[in-house]
Amino acid sequence: MTEVPAGSAGSAGYASAPADELLLLGPGPSPVSARVRAAQAAPLLGHLDPEFLAVLERVQAGLRSVFGTANPFTLPIAGTGTAGMECLVANLVEPGDRVVVGVHGVFGQRFAESARRRGGAVVEVRAEFGAALDPAAFAAAVAAAPTALAAVVHAETSTGVLLDLQPFAAVAHQHGALFAVDCVTSLAGVPVEVDVLGVDAAFAGTQKCLSAPPGLAPVTFGPRALAKAQSLRTPPPFYFDTGLLTGYFGPNRAYHHTAPVTMVAALDAALAEVFAEGLAPRQQRHRGVAAALRAGLPALGCAPLVAAELATPMLTTVCLPAGTDDRALRSRLRRVHGIEVGAGLGPLAGRVVRIGLMGHGARLANVLRVLAAFGEALAHQGRPGDVAAALAAAAAA
Repeated sequence: MTEVPAGSAGSAGYASAPADELLLLGPGPSPVSARVRAAQAAPLLGHLDPEFLAVLERVQAGLRSVFGTANPFTLPIAGTGTAGMECLVANLVEPGDRVVVGVHGVFGQRFAESARRRGGAVVEVRAEFGAALDPAAFAAAVAAAPTALAAVVHAETSTGVLLDLQPFAAVAHQHGALFAVDCVTSLAGVPVEVDVLGVDAAFAGTQKCLSAPPGLAPVTFGPRALAKAQSLRTPPPFYFDTGLLTGYFGPNRAYHHTAPVTMVAALDAALAEVFAEGLAPRQQRHRGVAAALRAGLPALGCAPLVAAELATPMLTTVCLPAGTDDRALRSRLRRVHGIEVGAGLGPLAGRVVRIGLMGHGARLANVLRVLAAFGEALAHQGRPGDVAAALAAAAAA
């Protein structure tokens, strides 16, 4: 184990962990529990084995609960969150369809690009990185011409901005557009409420607030989305065809692909932990640790990029003191303190780091550890802060 130098700002009980116990506090993947790791190590079953199919049914039911939906078509796509995005786009966008995408970060850009590659006529409604989308601008874009699909990112992982979905859903419904949402970072960390809001389709990832390993993309399609998928003139790729997927994930369990059995077992264990804790307490835990982190940052000369009222609780984008070498800082956090944080993306590269407090990793102990480590790493670059004050403020919050 590499220890924090004696007498440094990070040495008071927050020394680094061994490399095999790296604390994942980046934008994902998040830490997983011993229960999830044990599920991954269980003996392998066949993907049509009755015991595994019971697990799969339980996972589908659990995903309906965290999405807040009764949609029968709610399932884990084999692939990361991007596979979920591609599944939505492939089934909901035809060449020539007008698609309005809210872009206030990198992942809105990705959704827009995916729709373009499908042949959609994409209109981007943009906001500065770190700002929220303007519902009025989004409404004007959707109303300007018949729109097949309107899409937004709920919690933008590149900036840490959380959208209020209600006005965007209302605009889509008013103008007859399908409404799709990227919930990769928000699912199980804040309420999603697919049915209450009238979200037609949504996708997520397992490696964020669900605290399962990356490799599955939960998706849900409502009746209007499935009707669109079934009426496509240009068929989607075989792998993402909702009709074929229904054959395997429905009651008949017809072969479509070989399901990633171990990944599904890990997600089953992760969902069991979500429901043992309760969704509302879990969401409150995320809010609490985010408040603690934000409270401690000023004493280190740092500030959150996003105002508290617009911020995601599960990911905080931290503006670094002027002149800080962000790459050296992240390297020192990893090498000396055994902590991973994320780099800035797009126009934020080099100016910020992203701290994820997600799922199993959303603990006050982790907030205190990362604040102490930040203080030491900044002091190493000649930018000392008051670590004791940062820790006291975090604990008080």
